[in-house]
Amino acid sequence: MPLCEQVRFISDTAELAGHLFLPDPDPDPDPDPDPDGAGAVRPVAGVVVAGTWTSVKEQMADRYAEELARRGYAALAFDFTGYGESEGEPRDYESAELKLRDLRAAADFLSAQPAVADGQLGALGVCAGAMYASAFAADDARVGSLALVAPWLHDRRICEQNYGGAEGIEAKRTAAAAARRRYEESGEVVYVPVVSGSDPDAAMPFDIDFYLNPERGGIAQWPNRYAVMAWSEWLDFDAVALAPKVSAPVLLVHSEDAAIPDGARLFYDGLTGDRKFLWTGGVQFDFYDRAPQVGLAADAVAEHFARTL
Repeated sequence: MPLCEQVRFISDTAELAGHLFLPDPDPDPDPDPDPDGAGAVRPVAGVVVAGTWTSVKEQMADRYAEELARRGYAALAFDFTGYGESEGEPRDYESAELKLRDLRAAADFLSAQPAVADGQLGALGVCAGAMYASAFAADDARVGSLALVAPWLHDRRICEQNYGGAEGIEAKRTAAAAARRRYEESGEVVYVPVVSGSDPDAAMPFDIDFYLNPERGGIAQWPNRYAVMAWSEWLDFDAVALAPKVSAPVLLVHSEDAAIPDGARLFYDGLTGDRKFLWTGGVQFDFYDRAPQVGLAADAVAEHFARTL
C-alpha cells in the first residue's frame, strides 16, 4: 500500500492542507540499494494532482494520487484555497487565479520533498482541474509533463453551448455581479448548490449520483455549494487558448460519452509539441471513482510520465 502523509504548506496568505502519497517501500529491499554505500532510497518523480471544480481532495484527487503512488510516483493531492481543510476566504469560491497560485505553491512544496527527484515534476488535472493544470503547465517551466483525465476544457463557444447560449451567459454574469456587490458591501457570500436536480440555479442542475451519493463523492467534507460571484471568472476562462502555450508533453484521456469531448479535441489540435490522445469508454463521472476507467487512466498517465519525465 502507498504511504499517505497529511501535510500543510503555504500559498500566498493561506495555509493549504494536502495528502502526500508515496510509493510503498520495497518489502524486501536490497541491503545496499545505493551503489556508493550510503543506503539512500532513490528519489522518484513527483506529480501535483488537481481535482475538478468545487471538489475537495478526498474526492477524485486523492484517488488519482494514490493510484500514481502505487505506480511508483510521489503524488500530492490538496484542498485549494477556501476549500475543505485549507484556509482562505471566501469559502468554496471557484477562482482560476487562486487555483493557479495554489498549484505553484504545491509544486514548491512537492519539489522540496526528499522523496522527489530534482527536475522531475508532472501535473495531472481531472475534469475542470485540467484547465487549471494546463494553465500551470503553460506558466511554469518546472512542469515537465502534463496529463489530463476526462478534461473539461472550454472556450466562449463551448460555454454558450453548455450554459444556455449568449442569454444564459449574460444571466449568469448579471447574477455574479449582484453577488459580488453583496459580498463587497456586507461580506455575505451568495451560494447555490453545485449539484441539484430540483434547483435550476444550481451550477450543475442535474441529479448526479457521484456528487449526491455519500458512498461516492457526496461526502461530508464537500458542502455542495457554489459561490455565485465566481461565474464571471469561470466563464471568461479560455482553456482552449492555452494549448499553444504548453510546451510540456501532454496526454489526454477521454471518452465520447464524457463531458465536452469537442473541447478536448480543440485543445489537442492547438498543442504544438509531444502529444497523445487516448480515447476510451465511460461517462464523465466514471473517471472519478469507477473501474475500469480510473485504473485505465492511471496506467496511461503513469506510462506517459515514465516516458516524458
